[in-house]
Amino acid sequence: MLAAAGAAFFLLPLIGLLLRAPWGTAWQELTSTEALLALRLSFVASLSATALALIFGVPLAWIYARSAFPGRNVLRALTVLPMVLPPVVGGVALLFAFGRRGILGQWLDQAFGIHLPFTTAGAIVAETFVAMPFLIISVEAGLNSMDRRFEDAARTLGARPWTVLWRVTLPLVRPSLVAGAVLCWARALGEFGATITFAGNFPGRTQTMPLAVYLALETNPDAAIVLSLVLLVISLAVLIGLRDRWLGAS
Repeated sequence: MLAAAGAAFFLLPLIGLLLRAPWGTAWQELTSTEALLALRLSFVASLSATALALIFGVPLAWIYARSAFPGRNVLRALTVLPMVLPPVVGGVALLFAFGRRGILGQWLDQAFGIHLPFTTAGAIVAETFVAMPFLIISVEAGLNSMDRRFEDAARTLGARPWTVLWRVTLPLVRPSLVAGAVLCWARALGEFGATITFAGNFPGRTQTMPLAVYLALETNPDAAIVLSLVLLVISLAVLIGLRDRWLGAS
């Protein structure tokens, strides 16, 4: 009975969303100008955030898995902190780092005229900040669990470090790399708190789907429900895909 109550706790809100959905006008709501702008921006920002996470997150995961240095555990903890940090707090922290008066932001403003807050680039930075830890954790776990004897054998046969990396290491951790990238993308796609705090909520520029849902709840609930269903379907597809294909669960 307790297990049934626990399952109902998760199922009932989803059932309520499905029952309330305006199926008759769903396509019209989904193809409205506001919804299409939010959809387009969400995919552009989340894919860009995932690309940045791959560029910077994979080397970080490699360092954490293969190197030992003073302060490693502290640095690793700070790196994955956004996973449990309230997103709004993350947005405030980003403002003090990359805002026009921030630690790095004032230098970017004075030297290059780059302004990140309340821009599309700012939305990408916010999504990268909250999503990259998922990639780091996944890739680090893959590196720690792989059989390093294959790398040793390749080096013994005369393979250069880059050859070992591209021909041996990355293929062995590919499932973890793909799983981490997909989780990172899904998290970036659903990001709300850090984005609205650091980038604002400007249609066509920083208003992603979660922000559009929040705004539509006050003026057009049907559109909010349709966009919520889109995010629900994407999240469910990610979970099913990772479970059946990459995580090896039955």
